[in-house]
Amino acid sequence: MSSDTKAPSSPTTGAFFAQAALSFGIALVAITVGIAVLPVDPWVRAFLAIGALYTVTSAFTLAKVIRDRQEDTAVAVRIDRARMEKLMAEHDPFRTPGT
Repeated sequence: MSSDTKAPSSPTTGAFFAQAALSFGIALVAITVGIAVLPVDPWVRAFLAIGALYTVTSAFTLAKVIRDRQEDTAVAVRIDRARMEKLMAEHDPFRTPGT
């Protein structure tokens, strides 16, 4: 690889991460409090709690799958770029075939 190739940096800032974490925390607390004080039978409350938990875990799984796919694409692009740079460095346009 050439010396000017850098590892990709994270596009998110600390403030964006904090905002996302805070937003997630507030939403989770709000749904938990909402389910806890809902004037319904305990089995309905339990059903809603399980549904909320499943939604949260599914969101984390989806985020991980998307991140993994993006990382795989980035690695493949870097490998292809390195191969192309190697081929270009080894190519001699003035060389005649068979010499």
